Amino acid sequence: MIEGVLLKGYGGFYYVYAEDRVWECSLRGRFRIKDQDFLPGDRVRILPEGNNKARIEGAEPRLNSLTRPSIANVDQALLVFALTSPKPDLNLLDRLLIQVTCSEIEPLIIFTKLDKYLTEAPPDDSLAKSSIPDIYRRIGYTVFEVSNKTGIGITELRKCLEEKISVLAGPSGAGKSSLFNALSDGKQLKTGEISQKSQRGRHTTRHVELMVCAGGLVADTPGFSSLFLPKMKREDLATYFPEFDEHRNHCRFSSCLHDKEPDCAIKAAQENGEISGTRYDHYRIFLQEVIAAERRY
Repeated sequence: MIEGVLLKGYGGFYYVYAEDRVWECSLRGRFRIKDQDFLPGDRVRILPEGNNKARIEGAEPRLNSLTRPSIANVDQALLVFALTSPKPDLNLLDRLLIQVTCSEIEPLIIFTKLDKYLTEAPPDDSLAKSSIPDIYRRIGYTVFEVSNKTGIGITELRKCLEEKISVLAGPSGAGKSSLFNALSDGKQLKTGEISQKSQRGRHTTRHVELMVCAGGLVADTPGFSSLFLPKMKREDLATYFPEFDEHRNHCRFSSCLHDKEPDCAIKAAQENGEISGTRYDHYRIFLQEVIAAERRY
């Protein structure tokens, strides 16, 4: 019996990465009877039967699971945004940060196209070259500025993927595919040959697949595709803005929503430059969405 990680399911068969190879697995009878739901990322125990074939004998409890994409045991989300072409959509970034944090998954913010951005920026515009990434660094997020083309920052980021399950998220055009190729040095796991040969039916996991990358596993789908905020109470939204923490207890009212109330410490901190104005604007936009959602349910 050996342990591995489920990469994908296809037509009733499951492909498990264990001992540096891919095993084509069937299910033990009791799992078929129970109609067991397996997801990429599930940690399973398999019994080899020869010729890279095996049978799934058991599964470990999940640490977490997502529906978009359908994947389990995610350690971190790589939120990928270009510094230019297109300019980063910070509203979307802040939404994704809330979604990831709500799912208890560690976010890593990756700003790509650094080489192009530095070329386009005026020679004396040194502050602007790092202002957006630095906003998020000061808050406490892990931030990388990389160039898929020149390799700047790739080595440092690659270390963060080792022995972890990661998902990619971000808008189209941000360079997610190029980033994956840069991180994996073009050495993608060869599972396509098995799938084409099998021809055994539809993909059972909505085409979500984990691939070996930089010593870890990365989902080859965009990830958190919903633009809607998670269900929450209006007073909970501020907890998803870590930079608010040191100011929240200084508001005049303990029930302050940091919107239109007088003597709000969050608003004062924003006016003093201690909190990003853009982040605060997004908080207020999100607050109205959360309130509207509360009324619906």
